[in-house]
Amino acid sequence: MESPPVTSDLKDISALIRLIEQLRGENGCPWDKKQTPRTLAVYLIEEVYELVDAIESKSPEDVCEELGDVLFQILFMAHLYQKAGHFDLRDVASRNTRKMIRRHPHVFGQETAVTSEEVRQRWHTIKMTEKNHVENAGLLDSVPSGLPALIRAYRISERAARAGFDWDSISGVMEKVEEEWAEFKSEVDKIPESGPQPDSKAQEKLSLEFGDVLFTLVNVARFAKLHPETSLADSTRKFEKRFKHMEQAISQNGQQLDAVSYTELNNLWEKAKKAEDL
Repeated sequence: MESPPVTSDLKDISALIRLIEQLRGENGCPWDKKQTPRTLAVYLIEEVYELVDAIESKSPEDVCEELGDVLFQILFMAHLYQKAGHFDLRDVASRNTRKMIRRHPHVFGQETAVTSEEVRQRWHTIKMTEKNHVENAGLLDSVPSGLPALIRAYRISERAARAGFDWDSISGVMEKVEEEWAEFKSEVDKIPESGPQPDSKAQEKLSLEFGDVLFTLVNVARFAKLHPETSLADSTRKFEKRFKHMEQAISQNGQQLDAVSYTELNNLWEKAKKAEDL
């Protein structure tokens, strides 16, 4: 039997679930009826990134809208698994509630935790004892391989540090950065300014050396209590803002970006930087 028609007044999660049922129903949307958990996973990732952008924009209205898009994808995926006879949304919520209670014994039990680091350590210890933890799995095995490289590097270094494999201080990491940078420069110096490009083996070596620089910088961020993903995102947005300011100035002068000299571009860039302080 078809779900009752959905009105535009969607006030609760139940209405959103009914909407999904109607989209997937006999007279629903051909595109929605073709979706699988695997195809939806891509859209869920995209929506999460859009939510992160909205959070960074500091617009509650945008965050509300993007949260709704993420919620829709989650409910859609739960619906697919329910129809396949695996679990329903109540099972998802119930299982997560039990997990959160189990992992917060300092809130729901008799244990105590004063600092956030104590909480993190206990969280990890409890996680290692849960039934879905693979026996004899390595410390790093639980870090998803599909994470963006910068986030995964942070998680990997964090796990290794938790096991005691770490520098004593941030100054030690900074020294390592300089060492890795010197090794990368050494590889760069081997690249001829003219003539044939490096072969695949040399290019791979160069890439690995550059990766070592990035990975060590991730550890610098960790010691400085920064998340490299957030720091890079902020710097990228700052660059975008300045570049757009420069583009607007060039456009107002009736010029094309690629027709402006490098010297003039630098002057406009400096003006864009000063404009941020006004």
